Amino acid sequence: MRINELMIYRHMEQGQILTDMNFLMENYDNEYYNVEDMRGLLYDCVNEILEMAVSHGFEGNLWQDYLTFLLASDENAYSTSCEIVGAVEGSINQVALHDFVIFKELFDYDFTDMEKALGTDCLAMLKDYAGSGAHGSVFNQRIRDRICDLSKSLAGAGSTEEFKEILTQFYKEFGVGKLGLHKAFRIEHTQEGAEIVPITKIAHVHLDDLVGYEIAKKKLIDNTEAFVSGKKANNCLLFGDAGTGKSTSIKAILNQYYDRGLRMIEVYKHQFQDLNDVIAQIKNRNYKFIIYMDDLSFEEFEIEYKYLKAVIEGGLERKPDNVLIYATSNRRHLIRETFRDKQDRDEELHTNDTVQEKLSLVARFGVTIFFGGPSKKEFQEIVRQLAARNGLTISEDELLLEANKWELSHGGLSGRTAQQFVDYLLGTR
Repeated sequence: MRINELMIYRHMEQGQILTDMNFLMENYDNEYYNVEDMRGLLYDCVNEILEMAVSHGFEGNLWQDYLTFLLASDENAYSTSCEIVGAVEGSINQVALHDFVIFKELFDYDFTDMEKALGTDCLAMLKDYAGSGAHGSVFNQRIRDRICDLSKSLAGAGSTEEFKEILTQFYKEFGVGKLGLHKAFRIEHTQEGAEIVPITKIAHVHLDDLVGYEIAKKKLIDNTEAFVSGKKANNCLLFGDAGTGKSTSIKAILNQYYDRGLRMIEVYKHQFQDLNDVIAQIKNRNYKFIIYMDDLSFEEFEIEYKYLKAVIEGGLERKPDNVLIYATSNRRHLIRETFRDKQDRDEELHTNDTVQEKLSLVARFGVTIFFGGPSKKEFQEIVRQLAARNGLTISEDELLLEANKWELSHGGLSGRTAQQFVDYLLGTR
């Protein structure tokens, strides 16, 4: 095979299996090499392919799944150009077609002679591999199914041009690499800097699941719709009482707009020092990124908010157009304030400066959305709807009576309390 002639798909992560298999394809019948050594190398490759199948949940033809994984994961000049926008113009198409000729040869390669020469049938076992039904620890079921479906489509391509069209369409619909395949991410600080790590299990909630708060949800939708449409949009702060659905709304927004290129990166207070590094990694990608900060608030002694202010607005480098910051908080002004800030003039001459310093962070959020606690009547309506959605067969009088007892001893009136009450009923009936 000719993988040494690849031009775009040349330096692929996890490409060592391909390198070793290519060596076997070219030399399995070469008398210069010891047959036992060649057989051992083949079994090493099979072992690594099987390990990947389990960790990623792959099924079917594992060799073709592996090749498809490489193609779907490699962020290069062609794949990143095609993500979201699809087919592009220019000479890069000719170069990509050259590489796809080689990949199609790899997809269509017949291992029969190799297995016969090495006296093994291990590769035949990989042609129609049946998994355990689990999606694996690296990919969730949604991503696993997309990779396996793409593998079958590429294997069935009748020509290199069709092979290219199928893969290009995949890049357009689902993106490339971890930023394309996954919805949400977290940050890990390493010696090399901030690493963006996929979150594989996301709650599949939708805004319709949140009962009430129609005005608040509309403001959030309008701002996000403008953002993913390429229009001007604002950083957004969702504040209000605990358990009212602020975090749920953010997760629902991600699920609603993922197919239109929206991605979300969760960042905690102690990671604000990595924000510039994170933004540098995502600013030139064809996705829209929301940097999500949950339960954001600061005590008087915490100064991390000053780093956040500079990142949002105030630094020399302008925040990229494909990045917004969404935060939730129980505090309207994010930073703890005391009456002393406004009244005690003995400790600081310019007291108003202290107040303005603390208010300047929330002023950088152009949209603020209030989530207030529900009234008794609204709480009961939330309970009714949650019970109906979960198929609870209980009279309304008994349901509301038990709900009233529950909220008195479990945190008061809130959507979270209502959900916990319904979960309790589902677990005991």
